[in-house]
Amino acid sequence: MAQRLRTLLFGPPKDVKDPDAFHKLSLVALLAWVGLGADGLSSSAYGPDEAFRALGEHTGLAFFLALATAATVTVLSDNYTRIIEQFPSGGGGYVVASKLLHERVGVVSGSALLVDYVLTITISIASGADAIFSFLPPSFLPWKLPVAFTGIALLTLLNIRGAKESVSSLVPIFVIFLITHVIALAVAIGGHAGDVGAVTAEVKSNVAHSAATLGAVGLMSRFIHAYSMGGGTYTGIEAVSNGVAMMREPRVRTAKRTMVLMAVSLALTAGGILLSYLLVHAHPEEGKTMNAVLFERIAGHWSIGGLRVGNAFVIAALVAEGTLLFVAAQAGFLDGPRVMANMATDSWLPHRFAALSDRLSMRNGVMIMAGAAFLALAYTRGDVSKLVVMYSINVFLTFSLSNLAMVRFWIRHRKEHKNWGRSLFSHSIGLLLCLTILVITIREKFAEGGWITIVLTTALVVACMLIKRHYTKVVRALRQLDQDLPSPPEVEGSPTEELLAGSTSEHEVFQDGPTKGLAEHHAATDPDPAKPVAILLVGGYSGLGRHALLTLLRMFPNHFSGVIFVSVAVVDSESFKGQDQLAALERRTRQNLLRYECYAKTLGLTAASAFSVGTEVAVEVEKIANDLAKRYRKALFVAGQLLFEDDTIWNRILHNETALMVQRRLQRLGIPMIVVPVRLDLSRPGAAVALEATI
Repeated sequence: MAQRLRTLLFGPPKDVKDPDAFHKLSLVALLAWVGLGADGLSSSAYGPDEAFRALGEHTGLAFFLALATAATVTVLSDNYTRIIEQFPSGGGGYVVASKLLHERVGVVSGSALLVDYVLTITISIASGADAIFSFLPPSFLPWKLPVAFTGIALLTLLNIRGAKESVSSLVPIFVIFLITHVIALAVAIGGHAGDVGAVTAEVKSNVAHSAATLGAVGLMSRFIHAYSMGGGTYTGIEAVSNGVAMMREPRVRTAKRTMVLMAVSLALTAGGILLSYLLVHAHPEEGKTMNAVLFERIAGHWSIGGLRVGNAFVIAALVAEGTLLFVAAQAGFLDGPRVMANMATDSWLPHRFAALSDRLSMRNGVMIMAGAAFLALAYTRGDVSKLVVMYSINVFLTFSLSNLAMVRFWIRHRKEHKNWGRSLFSHSIGLLLCLTILVITIREKFAEGGWITIVLTTALVVACMLIKRHYTKVVRALRQLDQDLPSPPEVEGSPTEELLAGSTSEHEVFQDGPTKGLAEHHAATDPDPAKPVAILLVGGYSGLGRHALLTLLRMFPNHFSGVIFVSVAVVDSESFKGQDQLAALERRTRQNLLRYECYAKTLGLTAASAFSVGTEVAVEVEKIANDLAKRYRKALFVAGQLLFEDDTIWNRILHNETALMVQRRLQRLGIPMIVVPVRLDLSRPGAAVALEATI
């Protein structure tokens, strides 16, 4: 029943070995626009709102603010389109800053992005709840926060099932939003087309009054302040460049199409809403968003044959806006785990965040993003004004670092690109705009909650530095293993390309009985099934595997007639980007196993190997073990496991206990297995490694 419930909630497992797996799960431009572009488009619900409120009585500046908003969207979208061209594998601000500035600058950008995506989820859900409850009676307000928590839970469930499924199910909401807002803007702007002269005179009068009241400097200061407070409008622009890896081939072209769709829709919607506020004389009202006021001014009086349909349209528009804001949280669930995976691959975060689940989703990252969003929503009580302040700082920190990196790139590589001048100009303008918004937002809102974002981001950066230092020490200790036990010369140069090519015919899928199709098996020199055989679980070819084999032989002298090396080609977020990456992963796995075979033969052992491809090591090993145990009745399974002198929670978080998990699974099946711990003392660089077995 538990398995059925799991399948019902999260969907059936997906086959990573399906040649069309990536194609089936990747996003075309339209779906990417829904999943990633919704973040940008939905920000028109709170970005223009905050900017217009910041103008106060100086509403004549809204016309220029609308132009500045549309222009900024265009500039930043152009910036990130150029980033997509230069970084076709995706990664956005983290990869750009890491490769073009410094890896430590990259971790600052990546940490800022992670906090940003948590807040993307939180502010989208909170704003959606605000929009929906804007037309409900005040008595319903106590239910707003529970509805927001429910929204996060539902999106978490959808994203564990898979990115494409979660996006596809939300397309109708996106379409309804577009239809209702196109109608509203067309009526607001088109309906006042004949009032251009009157509106122009009104704007001039208001601006003249503001200039007389504030002075030229004060007027400009008020405009820049309002422009910066509307920074939330631009927060979703980077999402496409972060998510290039999930796009349908050709990825770059798909990503650029998505960027165009998002830029045009956001510029027209955000700029149009600001202009509409001005045209219909919308003003803030207690308990209502500015968009709720706008829709009521536009459609509240509509009627057909005496039947009032205006209120129905207002409700439909607000529900569409609210639900789209829920959809916009998808960007956090799609891109947040992907940034975590990129940072985990570079050892800034625990390596498990790069893993895929059997649904081929980044389940660990999704759960972390959801948990952090729950905490942020609970802390702020869903107050959008607080969240916008916390949100905008990190967005523009990442934008600024990305543009700074690209400015440096175009200066250093100007001889290699004919259009470097135009690209340099675009990124320089983008850098200036982003720094302006960042500085003003920090100055204006630091004491109102902006400090929380800075503290959280700083804490995450420090944590990443500590994690990186730990992994560096582990790598150094494992390299010591290789130095303690170097490979013989005949193994070091193997397998040659000829041997690897020749092994293709020797590697064949089991064809007899229950072993059919489960693992690729190198059977050129199979050990005798009637005699004791050691089945050693290994990863990449390293001193760890060689030490495990030698320790096993010392423990059981002259007992084993041969050894079978078993490995799992683990498909993670880095390798699951196309069929070519999977082929390369299989090739590396086969090559490492052949080197282990060569090493075993230098010890006088008959050797063979088998491997499987999957996302979870324990599951795949269990499948292989079932088959090998039936084939080799006297087999003993063996695996190495890193153990640390200081057994802390920190070490357990950063390192999984795969060998022990496999041992528990095999013991339930009645298959004998021992674990050979490799003890590391990280407090002493180059410390000796002691090995012993636990049965």
